[in-house]
Amino acid sequence: MKQDQDNSAHHLAIIRDLAPSGFYLALRLGFAFPLEEVNELPADWVSHYSSHRYMLHDPVIRWAYDASGTIRWSEILIPDTQGIFRRASSFGLKFGAVISCVDDGLDAQRSFGSFVRADREFTDQELDTLAASVTFLHQSAAPPKNLTQAELEALCMVRDGLRLKQIAHELGVSEGAVKQRLKNARVKLGAQTGPQAVTLARTYGLI
Repeated sequence: MKQDQDNSAHHLAIIRDLAPSGFYLALRLGFAFPLEEVNELPADWVSHYSSHRYMLHDPVIRWAYDASGTIRWSEILIPDTQGIFRRASSFGLKFGAVISCVDDGLDAQRSFGSFVRADREFTDQELDTLAASVTFLHQSAAPPKNLTQAELEALCMVRDGLRLKQIAHELGVSEGAVKQRLKNARVKLGAQTGPQAVTLARTYGLI
């Protein structure tokens, strides 16, 4: 767990170095919200962007949701009907790039990032490096796939407010067996406590 956190911090440091004017990351998009967000864009731009509800019209967001790969802002062909790029430039956000990646399969989740410089366009090598970091962060935020049905069942019962003795009775197993299932689930989820394990499992959409 600590190794994963250290690796994630390393990739965020790389991103900060390559995008000195700021960046926005949305990891593991669900139906409406990402599992995790990192917003290090300038506060005055974030305030202006939010107050004008630019997200509905932003070519960057539209491209990130519809495509995968890497593209510079200047290469996006989606019409900028609200003049968002021009307004961003007035806040010092002159040169940007978008990176979007998505899992394979029917239940695929998407992550994307928007990265900004004030001095020049991103080089191809820089875009490759950013893409590698976004892909790593996307993969590291993936839900664990090795929880057993028995472990998920126990987590569901904890979520529903059942006590250990009640769970054991409902499942027809010993309290020790329930404890082991919950312990296994905590370890696999990287949680310190039972309630935290339940929260993580719900966040990942496992229960």
